[in-house]
Amino acid sequence: MTSLVEMRKELIEARQWTDHIFSMMTPEALYDRPIPERHRVIFYLGHLEAFDWNQLCRWSLGKSSFHDSFDTLFEAGIDPEEGTLPQDQPSDWPSIAEVQQYGKRVRQEVDNVLAEAPESVIQMAIEHRWMHAETTAYILHHLSSDKKRPSYLSEPRVCPSPDFRLVEIPAGRVTLGRDPQEGFGWDNEFFRHHVDVPAFAISQYKVTNGQYRKFVDEGGSPPPFWVKHGNTWWLNTMFGERPLPEDWPVYVSLRLARQYAEWEGLGLPTEAQFHRAAYGTPTGVEQSFPWGNEPGNGVHGNFHFADLDPVPVTAFPAGNSPFGVSQLVGNGWEWTSTQFAPFEGFQAYPTYQGYSARFFDDDHFVVKGASATTARRLLRRSFRNWFRLGYPHAHAGFRCVKNF
Repeated sequence: MTSLVEMRKELIEARQWTDHIFSMMTPEALYDRPIPERHRVIFYLGHLEAFDWNQLCRWSLGKSSFHDSFDTLFEAGIDPEEGTLPQDQPSDWPSIAEVQQYGKRVRQEVDNVLAEAPESVIQMAIEHRWMHAETTAYILHHLSSDKKRPSYLSEPRVCPSPDFRLVEIPAGRVTLGRDPQEGFGWDNEFFRHHVDVPAFAISQYKVTNGQYRKFVDEGGSPPPFWVKHGNTWWLNTMFGERPLPEDWPVYVSLRLARQYAEWEGLGLPTEAQFHRAAYGTPTGVEQSFPWGNEPGNGVHGNFHFADLDPVPVTAFPAGNSPFGVSQLVGNGWEWTSTQFAPFEGFQAYPTYQGYSARFFDDDHFVVKGASATTARRLLRRSFRNWFRLGYPHAHAGFRCVKNF
């Protein structure tokens, strides 16, 4: 059980981060749609507050609404099928001042009722906001540079060149999911169960831009963040273009990751194989994180906004798994070949029935690990993220496997 003081502190920190990311956008940018498949940015400004109000005040505690239309307008995001895009116009949305005033009132109301609200719903609100800090960060990435206000620019890291190889992982049993007594988790994380994984080999490092460039040179499709100037590839980073950093992980859709793996004569890991490589040990005892059982910090990986861009795949050796596999958590989510589906015993949350269930189809796949902008509290072993097969906009890379 987490104390109310600690949860209040966490909620404030998450609010500060989402506020900070929105502050890096100009006012006119809030009516842009940098990612065609998503809402205009103004939606997310209102959605974070509407979610907290609806979950904590309206649905959990039965509080009367003070702005019914905004509660509904900002209630749910969208995830349209490929080829179908939203058609709304900027004029269809309320003013920034109206949304900000709504948000200010919501925060006051939420703060007043935290002591009454169920702990699980408070935890849900905190994690939802952290997840949207990440979503808003990669929306910022896609925004045109003239509509950004860079907050800081990090110096590129100089790291050893990767020695590309496959690491053999012996057969073993992995634990997927969690049980309620282990603390808060999203509905798709339940329930805890075991899977036996045969021996396999996995890339020591995430596939890099340099590796993927050779695939492109032979006719493969370029990633969405690459830009070509003449005969030279450049990378669209968070705050501008730079010559392609060949030792950074490549970010692609699952469709492109599959094409690359097939070109290499390899495959993509299952969710269970990822767990075996990330949390398993030669003795068979599983760990909470690749580096051990204690939460990570600045030496273990590029997560929790350590950087807004990737770093070389050889950075953070202190975060390696016991098998010597690097950056399994941080520096980019990793695609798996596992279709997003419920574990046995799945039950949707009463106040958030559609969180997972509406994505249980043949088009969404599990991604594991974390990106640079994934909050530290989402690094738990059981946490599952997912995207559409062809979704090209997230900070998601991959590594390959060889099945024996």
